[in-house]
Amino acid sequence: MRGKRPLTVTIVALIFIAVGIASLAFQVHAFRIYSFHLEDIWITLVHLLAIVAGAFMLRGDDWARWLAVAWIAFHVGISFFNAWRGVVVHAIIAAGIIWLLFQAEARAWFRGKQPASEA
Repeated sequence: MRGKRPLTVTIVALIFIAVGIASLAFQVHAFRIYSFHLEDIWITLVHLLAIVAGAFMLRGDDWARWLAVAWIAFHVGISFFNAWRGVVVHAIIAAGIIWLLFQAEARAWFRGKQPASEA
């Protein structure tokens, strides 16, 4: 039996959804200003993946947690093409997200079980 969703999971999931929607909205706005490029399709897919990860984390799907980790790891990786400051910021954010999504309470939520302290 799945227990109550941890607040940390809810917050991380909602952040992923918000970031995905906001960046997608900005990108759609940019389409109107600038010309469309082929890489815009891949960028749109990345934004959509953030929304999907957030939505399915709210449902407790474990694969969505791993998608969120892959998504933020991808951002750490691509930030190496920019300033080191971006790498550091993305790495700190990634570490925080990973830490929150792999705490005992969150692990239990994604497994569909009660945390050990409540069982």
